[in-house]
Amino acid sequence: MKILDMGSLNLDFVYHVDHVAAPGETLPSSSVEEHLGGKGLNQSIACAKAGACVYHAGKIGSDGMALKEALEENGVNTQFIDQVNDTKNGHAIIQVDKNGQNSILLFAGSNYRITEADVDRTLAEFEAGDILLLQNETTCVQYAIKAAHDKGMQVVLNPSPMSAELASMDEMKYVDWFILNEVEGNQISGETEPEKICDSILTKYPNAHVMLTLGGNGCMFKDKNIVARHPIFKVKVVDTTAAGDTFTGYFLAGVVKGLPMEKTLELASKASAIAVGRPGASPSIPSLEEVESAQL
Repeated sequence: MKILDMGSLNLDFVYHVDHVAAPGETLPSSSVEEHLGGKGLNQSIACAKAGACVYHAGKIGSDGMALKEALEENGVNTQFIDQVNDTKNGHAIIQVDKNGQNSILLFAGSNYRITEADVDRTLAEFEAGDILLLQNETTCVQYAIKAAHDKGMQVVLNPSPMSAELASMDEMKYVDWFILNEVEGNQISGETEPEKICDSILTKYPNAHVMLTLGGNGCMFKDKNIVARHPIFKVKVVDTTAAGDTFTGYFLAGVVKGLPMEKTLELASKASAIAVGRPGASPSIPSLEEVESAQL
């Protein structure tokens, strides 16, 4: 079983400032950092590090070759990544003030150049039973959900960032696996309690599987046959940037391997705990060997 992640590939430019610039104000920055990111990239790397066979499909801009190289270095197949030279790569300009608060300006760039033809061409290389992983940082998400469903693939949706259009789309009925946090769960279900979020989603989509992450309260999985929970592993928090993406990658790898749900939740929770104890996004994602040997 193969995982196809049709997801975002971003360059993040982080500027450290005394305070976030006000309208009309020009500020010096004490330092600038460039990071490779995007939920798509992070989740593909996490899947690969967890031992799954993962392919990434997407678009990079004229300045985005480092993103493709980073995926390849981490064992992700990149044959379905195309470069478009008439636009910049998707990126974020992030101001971080002395108190750690931030202001973020997003440019979708090449991530919004995925077409229905790209989806069809890519899905043609996969089979019924394979997994399509999607977030909400690219174009053609709704089209890809329906196309993959019609092909018999398993559709996994991490609905982030959530939008009103995504929450109400008719294609939700074709999603096999929801991986979401409490806020996203509330936006889809209208409920606030974890059990009610899961129950509401399963009432609408009874054959779905719901993976709900609960921050400091761990995580909860529920479908029509299984209910499972796992607490967090308590560690010193350094950077939470890739915690959710790490969890998603390890969770899907566990599903692909056919691990018991309790073991899958344990590995995903431990991997995300290791990630939050390290700086950075994709560089913080641990290998399977690190996760299995960690004493937390």
